[in-house]
Amino acid sequence: MILSRLWRGLAGLALVLVVAWAAAAAWTGALDLDHGAWAQNQGTVPGNVHGTSNDADFWRQIRRGMPGKVSIPNPQAGVLVQSQGDNWRAIRNGPVLFYGGILLLASLAAIALFFLIRGRIRIEGGRSGRTIPRFSLTERIIHWFVACTFILLGITGLFLLFGKHLLVPIIGKAAFGVIANASLQCHNLFGPLFIVGIVAMFLVYLRDNGFNMVDVRWALKGGVLNSGHTSSEKNNAGEKIWFWMAVLGGLSLSVSGLMMEFPWWPTLELLQWANIAHVVVALGLIAVAFGHIYIGTLGVEGALEGMTKGEVDVNWGLEHHDLWAEEVLAEIEASRTKRRSDGYVPGVQQGSPAE
Repeated sequence: MILSRLWRGLAGLALVLVVAWAAAAAWTGALDLDHGAWAQNQGTVPGNVHGTSNDADFWRQIRRGMPGKVSIPNPQAGVLVQSQGDNWRAIRNGPVLFYGGILLLASLAAIALFFLIRGRIRIEGGRSGRTIPRFSLTERIIHWFVACTFILLGITGLFLLFGKHLLVPIIGKAAFGVIANASLQCHNLFGPLFIVGIVAMFLVYLRDNGFNMVDVRWALKGGVLNSGHTSSEKNNAGEKIWFWMAVLGGLSLSVSGLMMEFPWWPTLELLQWANIAHVVVALGLIAVAFGHIYIGTLGVEGALEGMTKGEVDVNWGLEHHDLWAEEVLAEIEASRTKRRSDGYVPGVQQGSPAE
């Protein structure tokens, strides 16, 4: 009786084991319980590699930018997680965006305040009716070429930088997407042309933008803020500073812009720093350019004519750039004297008797 109950118990246990084995085999997809699929459910990965016990180390390496192997030509695609990108995004969308916006607003506010206090700077002696040459055709073409490309790139760059925060709430994501894409294409197209213009401007304008003691005295007297007369050459110290800012800043924008236009040769981290430098330099140049545009148009009477007509009124030249104007007037007088000595009389053709 006891033996019979024991056999029935063993048979029942065997049946339970068989059913459990069959269920496990059906679940894992293999008759061998040591199969990799079963092992994976026990916390290990198939292929006899590190399992979940080392997942923290595995993801830590990925988080640190450990590259993997890829079959495509771009080796940077092997980096699954690039943590420096978080730092770049935080800097660009944080302090750069915030303080850059404040800088632009402060520049516009300073110009408005200067205009309210000083008003438009008129020619004190009035226009004389006589003009002297100031900028050659080559100088004017290069100036307007650089100016137009800089303004175009500046506007599109501001759209890309601030548009997500300022334009999207007004015009929506779809419309901003069109503007952002057009701004990006404009940057890619006109950026290389800006580089050509900067190099040409440096070569043409370099001779008149060296610093000397005249510039030091001009700055010590307050420059354009001084309501009295301050002597200066063809370009005063403020204009020379702007020239060097434009050249050095333009070259910086050119290098960082080329890195972003051809992103496959620098590293991702270098590319991110190039982007930050590009934005910071551009914001600084735009802020100063506001002042340059104001002085050259509304701020000073007669200044714009030098870049549109190539000539300025004599009184304007003597008032704002007296040392240069006196040299030009002396050259004109010397040329007239020479022509008179050669027998030239204005209004009479050479070889004709003067009346």
